[in-house]
Amino acid sequence: MSIEMNRRNLLLSGGATLIAAAVAACSSGSSSGSAGTSSGSVTAKSLLPLRIPDPGNSGVLAVGKKDGSLAKALAAAGAQAVWTGTSGPFAPAALEIDANELDVAQGSITSAVTSLAAVADFKLFAQIEPDGYGEGVLVRQDSPAKTIRDLVGKKVAVNKGGTGEYLLLKALSSAGIPASSVTRVYLNPAETAPVFAAGQVDAWATWATYSVAAVAQGARFVAQAHQFGSQNYSAWAVRSALATQHPQVVAAFYQYLHSTTIREIANPAAYVNVFTNAGPQALNSAEITVNDDFSSKGSTVNPVGASQVAAFNTVAAFFAAQQVTTKTVDVAPYIVAPSALGGSLWRPGHSPPTRGW
Repeated sequence: MSIEMNRRNLLLSGGATLIAAAVAACSSGSSSGSAGTSSGSVTAKSLLPLRIPDPGNSGVLAVGKKDGSLAKALAAAGAQAVWTGTSGPFAPAALEIDANELDVAQGSITSAVTSLAAVADFKLFAQIEPDGYGEGVLVRQDSPAKTIRDLVGKKVAVNKGGTGEYLLLKALSSAGIPASSVTRVYLNPAETAPVFAAGQVDAWATWATYSVAAVAQGARFVAQAHQFGSQNYSAWAVRSALATQHPQVVAAFYQYLHSTTIREIANPAAYVNVFTNAGPQALNSAEITVNDDFSSKGSTVNPVGASQVAAFNTVAAFFAAQQVTTKTVDVAPYIVAPSALGGSLWRPGHSPPTRGW
């Protein structure tokens, strides 16, 4: 059973399938976002704009934006970062790419599958192993629920066709509980926290972006992703034409993400409150503690290999079986992996480079 509650029109807020910026002609164009600085004799006007959702106050891209490391990495490949919009759920970002307003974005493979069922003008070029600890089904501190079975007959907030809906359905399936036994309340993730805190829903299936604050305030998981075999990989997507025409840019961006996420796992605290320690974007001390715990158990950004493609297709089949999508999406044709060797792209079925990954 599912109901809608205070939900924004996601189709108007942005896309569900990374299909971004029309930079095929290498035109610098105009943008409301701020561009990264260039280095050496290369001028900013000659650099290819790579439109990226603004990272806000945390994460590897926030650090790269602040210290110039991302600008340097992209400039070496003839590109510059142009920050546009804000990072968030994959579904809005996907439509922005489809509308030629964005070039790359990060989201869950669950949202990517839903997007591919509708729009297919993007490629997945990198992945992060499923977050087993920051994702799951939360209840409030005073909830009597102890396990997922205690939510039978209850209302659970989820984001439609994405991580939240997947986590809830996967947890229920793992416990042998019919999906119809729980009422799904479809909410925009950014609007769910006050609804959850006010007791208008009994539980919330979500991921670390939102669970960090909730757990810091006393919420607890009745089902954590590692307990029910979640295959909810995080994935990076790029507009298809950009991947084909400028593989060296995709390669440079990938290499930045790969190397920087290694450092983030080793020292999570250095990647929060990057620009400010105050205000709504800043994490407080309790949230930093929770974030450090989740992040230290995370994985770095890596290419998409055969085992990940198989997992992605398993997620696609699960969503079709659960009637989240109307068809089973074959994810394999939408995979490319950037190589540090000459900026070429590896495709499943061919041998990847032996170095530089």
